[in-house]
Amino acid sequence: MSGGDWKEMFAACQSGNIDLVKYHIETGVDPNYTHPEFLTTALMESVRCNRLEIVKYLLVNGADPNIKDEWTSETAISIAEAMKDEVLIEMLRVYT
Repeated sequence: MSGGDWKEMFAACQSGNIDLVKYHIETGVDPNYTHPEFLTTALMESVRCNRLEIVKYLLVNGADPNIKDEWTSETAISIAEAMKDEVLIEMLRVYT
């Protein structure tokens, strides 16, 4: 991670603030970073919060849907499957 603020980006993923997510990705935040406090990725949180535009943006910018949550061992796809969200599932499968 070399710039930007991961925690602020994570909060933007939760709230749906795509402009703030874009800012942090453009300033160097790694979309695959797993913060030691949160033990999850921005992509997984975006899936949990059903933020389709942010999920797509993160995927296009290198987010890996196969990374496992360090706490639960879930992946972005398994979260979408548990939510039974076919749109998210299909979007994530394109990037696996």
